[in-house]
Amino acid sequence: MSRSTRNVWRKLKYGILTCGGIASAVLVYGSFTGHELLYRSILMPAVAYIDPENAHTLAVKLAAHSLVPKDRSMPDKALESKLFGKIFPNPIGLAAGFDKHGECIEGMFKIGFGFVEIGSITPLAQPGNERPRVFRLKQDKAIINRYGFNSVGHDVVINRLTNEKRRVNQGVLGINLGKNKTSTCAAEDYVSGVKKFAPFADYLTINVSSPNTPGLRSLQGKKELRNLLEKVIKARDELTQSRPPILVKIAADLTPQAKEDIADVITKAPYKVDGVIVCNTTTSRPEDLRSQHKHETGGLSGEPLKKLATQTIREMYTLTKGELPIIGVGGVSNGRDAYEKIRAGASLVQIYSAIAYEGFPIVKKIKRELAELLRNDNIGSVSDAVGLDAGESNEKFL
Repeated sequence: MSRSTRNVWRKLKYGILTCGGIASAVLVYGSFTGHELLYRSILMPAVAYIDPENAHTLAVKLAAHSLVPKDRSMPDKALESKLFGKIFPNPIGLAAGFDKHGECIEGMFKIGFGFVEIGSITPLAQPGNERPRVFRLKQDKAIINRYGFNSVGHDVVINRLTNEKRRVNQGVLGINLGKNKTSTCAAEDYVSGVKKFAPFADYLTINVSSPNTPGLRSLQGKKELRNLLEKVIKARDELTQSRPPILVKIAADLTPQAKEDIADVITKAPYKVDGVIVCNTTTSRPEDLRSQHKHETGGLSGEPLKKLATQTIREMYTLTKGELPIIGVGGVSNGRDAYEKIRAGASLVQIYSAIAYEGFPIVKKIKRELAELLRNDNIGSVSDAVGLDAGESNEKFL
């Protein structure tokens, strides 16, 4: 090889290394600053080549070490809400299922969530269902999961919460409780969770709606729900110190009669709860799903759940006569989606699946877009918008 040819190759190699270094620097800078376009166009499409459960685990580990973009935007008073005697700096929360084991609470608050819900947590550790158990439906912007309440158990999570130097001006923490797969008494599992996690929780969620634990959804039946909630509420009321609000999380796949029955139970003593989360994943499969994994068993979340979830929020808001705060979840990926759920009757909104497609900056984006929508409609606060499309006021929740 001649000297001139070697010089050309040397320059070409130098150029490639320089471009690669610049590209890497741009990616690192963008990932830590939360550049929305970079996440949506480059980082998250690259993550899509990783096994979905491995990608989920990686995201939790990054957040656990605070290797996430910090939301440095100024708090917007229009997004602030007061519920359960707590101040929510904004109405966008992390849904249960992302941080199942209480590993990355601080990291999730760092990216801008107004509240974080961890779990579901079962009394005893259990592995959940066999892998593969998480599937991306890329064409549908959806996910199907059948994790099956994989949990490290009460004691491990309590130890983490005890040792964590947490929650100074961060946000509201919810803890989602589940039952063990082999448990013979669901009520005992939930009561145990209430007693153990009450000192750490700003609210507790009784999850009776996951489709991946056999028999769990039967607890939404009128008789079964009464029996369960009576014991749970009694256990909470007997606590001598912290008595956190109790919420119940319901399914999207409910008949009109089942919704009426649930509303009748949760609005009357001694079963009355402090709020309801609407809704969990769906076992239904819309006909227009296009992705290859659409027939996998499990709960469907993401874009295809959006309309069903919003309609269920509207129905439950009407059935409960606006007496209970609703946390709306299902298919939220932008400010418009959140706004629709709020106007349907949700006081707060949660996200999960959208993170898998747009990454951590989606939280900041939703907050910004929601604030703009409120201003465009001359609405001063989130609480003023709750139930506008259902004809109810939210003043009684303050």
